[in-house]
Amino acid sequence: MGDQKVKRSEDKGKGVSPVREMPPPDDESTVSLLRELVNHLRKNRTQLREEWARRITAAKLLGAMSSEEMFAEATSVYDNYVEVLETGAVEALQAYARDLSERIIPRGVETDEVVGIVLLLRDVLARSLFAKYQTDFQLLNRILDAYEPAANRIANTVAVGFVQERERIIRQQQEAIRELSTPVLQVRERLLILPIIGVIDSQRARQLTEQLLRGIRTNRAKVVVIDITGVAAMDATVANHLVQTVEASRLLGATVIVTGLSPEIAQTLVTIGVDLGKMNTVGDLQGGIEEAERLLGYKVTPFSEVSQQPI
Repeated sequence: MGDQKVKRSEDKGKGVSPVREMPPPDDESTVSLLRELVNHLRKNRTQLREEWARRITAAKLLGAMSSEEMFAEATSVYDNYVEVLETGAVEALQAYARDLSERIIPRGVETDEVVGIVLLLRDVLARSLFAKYQTDFQLLNRILDAYEPAANRIANTVAVGFVQERERIIRQQQEAIRELSTPVLQVRERLLILPIIGVIDSQRARQLTEQLLRGIRTNRAKVVVIDITGVAAMDATVANHLVQTVEASRLLGATVIVTGLSPEIAQTLVTIGVDLGKMNTVGDLQGGIEEAERLLGYKVTPFSEVSQQPI
């Protein structure tokens, strides 16, 4: 029997998107094999879990976590893993993967580390099966045929869940950065200032408009100063969006003053057919604030004149 080869179903279960439940076993024999497999994994839980944790440490994975934290997470993953093998339902594992991702992504754990530990677990369990059934190759083949598709599905579920959570966090961070990069500031009653710095793309332009209109409505603003001194250039699409922002603000009852127009941006506005005579523009931010205060009825008096007035 030494020259016999074990044929493993390497191509089963690969590339399958996660779903709520794994396909039911084809026959009662497969169900029985999975039941026997689960009993083996539970009976040897301590030994297999410790071996898996040792290999995680040897592979230098999850280095951002302490040994105690890593072992606790390994225990939870192991138990969820065995439960999915038993029930075929991956919903609980998906929820755990999301929860785990929320906790470890901010600590710098990378996607390849998560995929790596799950593949290590699959390998540890497979080696355990080889050791248990090495004297019965026919039964070993049947056990592996039942185990590997389920193991691949579990690995795929955990990896996809981690990637999705990572993408959600990245989108959330990008949204926060965009909000910080386009602050709507109230400098006095009914007067808002929107200083814009950096490159404006279509997505940022839309967000800018949404924030500004929300600010106008919340603060009941009558005048808005949009300062684009820090914007080197904008394409025709974004320039059109700026014009639409001015018009939308006017519909909400606010007058918009645009300051800091560069020659290049002014040329873009002319090229797309904007009548600059209909757009209230001022050379710089200080001039824009003075014009805004005039529109609001404030009288700007130089400090030297104020100091000379009788008390």
